[in-house]
Formats: sequence, structure tokens, C-alpha cells
Amino acid sequence: MIICKRALTATLMCGMATVVVMAADIKGKVLDKQTGEPLIGATIQTSDGKGSVTDADGKFRITGLQKKRYTVTIRYVSYQTLTLNGVGATDNSKDSINVQMVPDEQNLQGVTVTGMQRKNTEVAMIEIARESPVIISNISAQEISRTQDSNAGEVIRRVPGISLIDDKFVMVRGLSQRYNNVWINGGAVPSSEADSRAFSFDIIPSGQIDNLVIVKSPSPEFPSDFTGGFIQINTKDIPTSNYFSLSVGGGWNDATHFSDFLYSKGSGTDFLGFDNGLRSLDNGIHTKLTPQSADIAKSVSLKDNGFNNDWSVKTRKPVGDLKLGAELAHKWDINGNRLGLIGTLNYSNEYRSYKDMENNLFGVYDVANDKKNYLRHSIDDQYNNNVRLGALLNLTFLSKSGNNKYELKNIFNQLATDRYTWRSGFGAQSDQQQSAEYYYRSRTTYNVQLTGKHTLPADLLEWSGSYSYSNRRMPDRRRYMLTDYGADVDGEIELNNGNDINREFTQLDEHIMSANINDSHTFKFGKYEPVLKAGLYGEYRTREYNTRELFYSWDPNNTQLLPAGFKKSDIVDLLSNEDYFGTGGLFLLEEPAKRNDYIGHNTLGAGYIAASVPLGWLNIYAGVRYEYNRMELVSNLKDTETSHHSEYYKNSDLFPSINATFKIDKKNQVRLSYGKSVNRPEFREVSPSVYYDFDLASNVMGNKDLKSCYIHNVDLRYELYPSRGEQITVAGFYKRFENPIEWTYTVTGGTDLTYSYENAKSASSLGVEVDIRKDLSFIGLRNFSLSANGALIHSRVNFEAGSNQKDRPMQGQSPYLVNAGIFYRNDDAKLNIALLYNRIGKRIIGVGRSMGSQGSEDKVRVPDSYEMPRNSLDFSISKKFFEDHLELKASVKNILGEDVYYKQFADVNYADGSYKKMEEVTRHFSPGRNFGISATYKF
Repeated sequence: MIICKRALTATLMCGMATVVVMAADIKGKVLDKQTGEPLIGATIQTSDGKGSVTDADGKFRITGLQKKRYTVTIRYVSYQTLTLNGVGATDNSKDSINVQMVPDEQNLQGVTVTGMQRKNTEVAMIEIARESPVIISNISAQEISRTQDSNAGEVIRRVPGISLIDDKFVMVRGLSQRYNNVWINGGAVPSSEADSRAFSFDIIPSGQIDNLVIVKSPSPEFPSDFTGGFIQINTKDIPTSNYFSLSVGGGWNDATHFSDFLYSKGSGTDFLGFDNGLRSLDNGIHTKLTPQSADIAKSVSLKDNGFNNDWSVKTRKPVGDLKLGAELAHKWDINGNRLGLIGTLNYSNEYRSYKDMENNLFGVYDVANDKKNYLRHSIDDQYNNNVRLGALLNLTFLSKSGNNKYELKNIFNQLATDRYTWRSGFGAQSDQQQSAEYYYRSRTTYNVQLTGKHTLPADLLEWSGSYSYSNRRMPDRRRYMLTDYGADVDGEIELNNGNDINREFTQLDEHIMSANINDSHTFKFGKYEPVLKAGLYGEYRTREYNTRELFYSWDPNNTQLLPAGFKKSDIVDLLSNEDYFGTGGLFLLEEPAKRNDYIGHNTLGAGYIAASVPLGWLNIYAGVRYEYNRMELVSNLKDTETSHHSEYYKNSDLFPSINATFKIDKKNQVRLSYGKSVNRPEFREVSPSVYYDFDLASNVMGNKDLKSCYIHNVDLRYELYPSRGEQITVAGFYKRFENPIEWTYTVTGGTDLTYSYENAKSASSLGVEVDIRKDLSFIGLRNFSLSANGALIHSRVNFEAGSNQKDRPMQGQSPYLVNAGIFYRNDDAKLNIALLYNRIGKRIIGVGRSMGSQGSEDKVRVPDSYEMPRNSLDFSISKKFFEDHLELKASVKNILGEDVYYKQFADVNYADGSYKKMEEVTRHFSPGRNFGISATYKF
């Protein structure tokens, strides 16, 4: 027994000693010696065969070592292999080594490297842009993390030639959002807006993005339906390490928080971004509503149909915005095969109020009385509560050989806006008006995609299948308007019969299914290796849009519904008090408007063939794409009954393109490209459906006579790559548009406005853009870098001879764009600081059309509307603690706090021959400054 005990004790002591000996590790960071950028995916191996791979920050850790010295070998593709002798393994958590690797400038002959290409670092994305056969701009996850941007809309404005409309719609090279095409993970996504061709980039949280690429020159393998940019959002891929992280943040807006914020009754699930049924019709938008009385045709009972009749407005003081996030990354090695999983969850809840916001529109200047001619003149107080919930789940499988890669990617986003707007002002007849809108809108997008990538001896075969779904719900939008006609605002009123008080329900659902296959074959004739590419793409999209509108009315036999002394300020009490409902009181009247409903089907089939021909210092990439597109819009000819009528819009076209790259040397190259593209109308733009937009105080409708716009694109670009991770480009471009589609407004019925879409005859755009990404250590600013880009653009729209329209800049085209950023990065201090600047030039956001009937001599133009320039300056700082487990971030956006202005400009010509130019403010508000802090802990 004693011998056994002694043996057991010895065994335990030996085991403990072994644990102590094996408790050491080697850890550190691998960097590019020239740029200081972390190298992702570098392999580190000790002399006894143990190893590791660097993560997204270039860090590695080899565990389970003995406390002794090792020879360590570091390898990375296109870098000189580095061997370190006498590297000690230690159990001190603070011991770390920094390794700097030197790029291998020698050409690798006859070597094939198989593996995963990292695309989430700044260096990697610059290399991709350099080697691309087409003109692209891009941004990586690494750059995104520096800026503190919270969603794709904020991220993309850092890209050269990019600016934003309403903080979410992208303009490329100053062109409006309709000239862009957006794909996520190689698949088409639905338009997030019901009334325009646009993708709302604020839907995608920045934490889901691996990289973002904007293609600026047409190419056969990309859709032809883009002119400004083909924008590819790629979400995160297989991870380099296992981790789980949690983040929490807060935000404050100095124009919103700690001040009175007005809101109306909401549902219990509003905080998740969707309505739980409080605002919705009980059995869906097509439900049969219980009538108020059999004696009154089309009447609807307010009591018996589950309506929310609480019109009261409450007040609270928001103390801050909330942002939450979680991310899980894990990788497995299965018999040499690699399996990776990345999942993210993001949530934000923010408040924004815009008080004393001017909201005007002007008609033709009144020369006779020398005064402005208001079509509307009002002050708005608007209160917005925005909720965003996003989730991502990606699975990636990479075979042992590295030749086969499969990915299953899912991305889901839910976004909702709960808004209350109070308006006070005057109409065109100088009648005093007060109105309010109770508005709730939710948007859902879901995209799933399965892709495969197969590397064969001389071929690269890629395929994908994708499904996308989006919806927009706007349940129970409530509005009322009170018109005084000059009486005292607190005087007694009669409740006007008609549509002064109404409720509206709209529902939009859209589905997209797509599939594509691409093959690239490399021929070898000695050193001459041309590449032939071919592919097929198919897409089917369907949309259904339905709306119902109800107006308040009352029993015509009750001529004294309102008690004596009833005030306008009591209107909310009237609508909320059930004592006024029922027989002899208030009820709803539904006037069917089936002409506002529509169904859309769109089928797109495409195929292409292209060749890349290397001729030493010259590489030519040319090809042609064929696309057949058939859009069917099914609408109703009558309001009161279903009477389907189809309009067809068909296109069958060839789209040639050529991209030539002249490689002057390793650091200098010139690109020249030409390509033809198209801009087709969207479902809503050709639909006869009419929608009342409260912000515009006007109706919006489509134009069934719209034609597709064809564009010829020419680009010339010089590129300089001073060192790894640096880039300087200067580009010139020219675009010629045939039948450009523009957003217009027309005065009808004397003073009423209608917004719609129109074709101009032709237009042209000529511009130059510069992009600089440079390390500033050459002027003594170690750890500093500069990112700056700008564009100057001249555009002109042409009209038929004799037209009342004048030649002018294109609608949505900015004459200049400026983006700049100064970055400070200190790896030793684990500190990142960024100062970012943005400015866009004065641009037309709405084209004023002619007053008067077609052909009338008194027809004159309403002035165009412009968004005015303003300066935006943002600051952010982040620092890591506790061996990079904890990261703290802080930011201030819109530091300058400049107000937003929209204006019209009137050319005034007097009878005596004198002239002046009038500025008329159409919209003015203060967006406030945004302050944010967040903390992320990585386990």
C-alpha cells in the first residue's frame, strides 16, 4: 500500500511538472515592414512542428510549448520567408514578439499557390484593385473598424466618388441612386423602397461587412443595368481564429436627447422593429370590414373592426440611443478540410427629432407684385424612433486541397421607423393650415445564397443560387388636416366632410430568385497565357403592392356633431373619444382605389463571353454581354372592381465593353475602358398608382410611357502604387445618356403638385476624380496615413428644340464631391484615431416642370429644387486593453453642426429689362451632432 501511494504521488508530481513545463507559449504579431499593416493568414511554425496562423489583426499564439528556446519560421505568400533563432517560450502573458516581413519583389515562376484570399484588409483590397481588369474602388473591414461607422451607408461614403442621399441612398460619381446596381454576396437584392429604384444601405450593419467593392466600368460578367457603380457587398467569410465577442454602445444627439420628444401609442413589439398587430387590419390588408350601417354605402364601423382609435400624443425625454452586438466565429479542421462559421447579431434603437423645420415649395416668382409665390409654406416638427435588428449566419467549407469551396450565406435585417409629424403653415390660397401624420413603417429583407468555387488545372468554375425577400409594411398611416380659411386658429370649426382625416394601409412584398454560372479557362502558350471567360445568369423578380384608404365621415342627418365652442386643438379628443362613434356619429368611409394596386413580374436572362489577352505591358479585357429583359406590370383599370390590365416593357440588347490596362512598370499603370449600359424603369415608376407623400405634401405617381435609358461610358485612369498599401489614382470619365429618367414635379389644378418620372431627350456627364491613400511617415508623421478623394463633374441635359425646358445639370448629379480622412494608428499603444471630412456640391433633387396645359402660351417653369452644400466633419477614437480582449470606442459625427438647406432659385426678369436671381428656402433643419461610445469584449 505504501509503495502504491508513493508511486501515485510520484506520478502526480511528474504530471504536474509536465503541466508546468508545457504551460509556455510563443505569441506575437506579423506586420508588413513597409506599411505596418497586419498580415492575415501568415503561418508560424516552431522547430518541433507546432504552429499557428495569424488572425485578422496579424496576431498569433502557439500554445503547449516547453520553457525553452525555439527556431521559428514565418511564411507568407509574396513575402520573404523569415527564420528567427532562439525565440523563448514563456508563461508570462506580457511577453510578445513583433515580426516585420519584407515583400518578395522577385517574380515567382511556375509556382501555384492554393488557399483562401483574404479581402478584409486595406492592403489586400488595394492589391485587388490594382490587379483587377476593370476599374474598381473598394473598402475593407479593417478600414471600416477604424471609422466607427455603424452601417453600410456610412461606410460606403468613404469610397472615392461616393456620396449619400438621406444618409442611406448612394450616389456614385455624383449620379443619383437609380443608376446603381447592388448585389450582396454575388446575388441580386430587392429595392428597399416602394417608390423608387434604390437600395437603402442603412439596413446593413457594418459589423456584417467583410469588404465592399464598387465597379465603375462596364464588364461582360457584371449586369449591364448600372452606370454609376455596380456595388458588391460581401459579408464575412471563414474566420482565421475562434472567438466570441459582445458589444454595447450608447449615442446622443444634441438636437434630440434630453428634450421633449412627441410620440403616439405603439405596439409591444415596436422595440424589435415590427408591429404586433396594433396598427394592422385584423385579417390582413384584404380583410372584409364590418360596415357601420346598411343605410350608408361603403361605411366602416370604428368600433367593430379593431382600429386603434387612440390619437393622443405623448411626451418623453430620450436619454440616449442604444446599440448592441454579438459575434461568434469558429473554425474546424476535419481531416484536413476546413469548415468555418460566422454569426452576428446587431441591434440599435435611436431617436431623432427635427424641430422648426421649414418645409416650403415655391411656384413661379410673382413679378407683378415682386414677391415670392408660395405653393406651400409650413413649419414641421418631426420625431423619429428608428429600430434596426440584423443577423448574419455564414458557413464556409474549404476542401483539403483548397480547390473546392462552398458557402452558405444568410443575412436578415429588420428596420422600422415610428414617426410623428406636426405641421403648421399656409397653403397656396393663404389659408391657415394645421396637420399631423402618425406614421409607422417597417422593412424586412432576407437573402440566402449557396455558392461553389472550383479550381481546376486550367479552369476556375463558379456558380451560385440565391433567393431574396423583402417587404414594406405601412399599417394605419393616420393623417388629419384642419383648414381655417382666415378665421382665428382657436375659433369654432365645422368638421369638413371629405379626406381631411384619413387612415391608410399599404403592403409591399417582393421576391427575387437568381442563379448564375461562370467559367474561366486559361490557355498556355509558353509565357503567353490568355484567359477566356463565359457565363450565364438568370433572374426572376415578382412584386405585389396593395393599399386601402379610409376617410372619416359622419351621419349626414347629424348637422351638429361638434358641441358649441369646440376648438381645433380638441380634434385629437374628438377622434379618440368613442362617445362620438356609432349611429349618428363618426364612422369611416372606404372609397375603393384598386388602380393604386399593382403586381409586377420581371424576367431577366443574360449570357456573356469575354477574353483577357496579356500582351506584355498591355492587357486587354474585352467581351460582349447579351440581356433579354421582360417586365410585366399588372394594374387595374377601375377603382371599384378588379380589372387586370398588363403593360409589357421588353428589351433585348448587346452590351459590348473593352478594358485595357497599360502597365508602365511595377508601380505605374494606365487604364482605358469603354462600355455600354442601360437604366430600365422600375415597377413603381411605370405604375399608375398614386401615393400621397406627407413630407412633400403632394401626390406621387408613375408614368407608363417611360423608356429605358441607354448610356455610353468612357474612362481613362492613371494609377500609382508608391508602396504596398498605398495608392494614388487620377481618372477622367465621360458618359452619354439617351432618354435619361428624372424625378420631376408639376403644378396641376392651379396649385396642386404631382411628383413623377420623365424622360429627357439626352444628357452628358464629364468628370475627373482623384483618390489618394498614402502613409505620411515620409514627412515625419509616423503612424499617420491620409485617405483623400474628390471629383469635379460637369453635366448637361438636352431637350428638343422649341421645348419650354432649359438645358441644365442632370437631376441628382453633384458638380463636385470631397472625402478626406487623417488616420493615426499606433500598434504599440493599441490606439486608432480618425478625422473624416465630407462635402458634396449643389445638386438638383427635383426638376420643376411647366405650369399650364400642354401647348398653352402661358406655360412657365416652376423652379428646380436643389440640395445645398454643407461640410461634415467626424472624429473617432478607439483603444484596446487587456491583451486586446477589450476595445473602447468613441466618436463625434457632424462636429461642425451645420444646418441642412434645400433651395429653389428663381430667375426674375422685370418689364424694364432689369434682372435678379432669388434664393427661396424649401427645406431647412438642423440634424444636430451625434456623440457615441461603445465597448467590445472578445472572449
